[in-house]
Amino acid sequence: MTDFTYEQVAKMIDHSLLQPTLTDAEMEQGCAIAKAYQVASVCIKPYGVKAAASMLEGSGVAVGTVIGFPHGSHLTSVKVFESEQAMNDGAVELDMVVNIGKVLSKDWDYVRKDIAAVVEAAHQRRAIVKVIFENCFLQNEHKETLCKICGDVGADFVKTSTGYGDSGALPEDLQLMRRCSPPHVQVKAAGGVRNLARLLEFRNLGVTRIGATVSKAILDECRDQIARHK
Repeated sequence: MTDFTYEQVAKMIDHSLLQPTLTDAEMEQGCAIAKAYQVASVCIKPYGVKAAASMLEGSGVAVGTVIGFPHGSHLTSVKVFESEQAMNDGAVELDMVVNIGKVLSKDWDYVRKDIAAVVEAAHQRRAIVKVIFENCFLQNEHKETLCKICGDVGADFVKTSTGYGDSGALPEDLQLMRRCSPPHVQVKAAGGVRNLARLLEFRNLGVTRIGATVSKAILDECRDQIARHK
């Protein structure tokens, strides 16, 4: 017997469809995989949200997108506009990037207001917000403060990375984020989660979502392992 079910693993996965070179056909194929494998959500490029929402309607797979991606440098008002447009198109999950330069400048009042504005806009329409730190550029003190801010403003998740920085999710960062976040804030790992063993390792650290481009391979491996242990 395994200590996990297929559904538990599948519902940890946000199927990432964010690569800049993805064509419309490839994004459509990605949505079909997400539907067939019953993952938690797709996280798709903003212009693809409307098409994804149409494809996935009634499937049980949520539609998400990115805000301020990938560097978080957009004006707060632009991030809010992006959020509203995404929700108008059918997104119910928003992965927003903090303003990395402002974090490194320790302009915590700006950072707090930036995150809070997106959280407020999303929660008014029952969407959830995952706040992307891009940990590879930050020191532990930055990550700890961001966890506190995210808890204070009611963010739903803290997230390690965009997947396009210098590194992805690291166990030590996930331990820090879980330790420094209040219980109501969940942790998402993104970047470098490419097999079932890594997903399960992160699950044991308290991670409840992962971003993955290889969702099919992970879930095929999950099915095989469950079948072998029956």
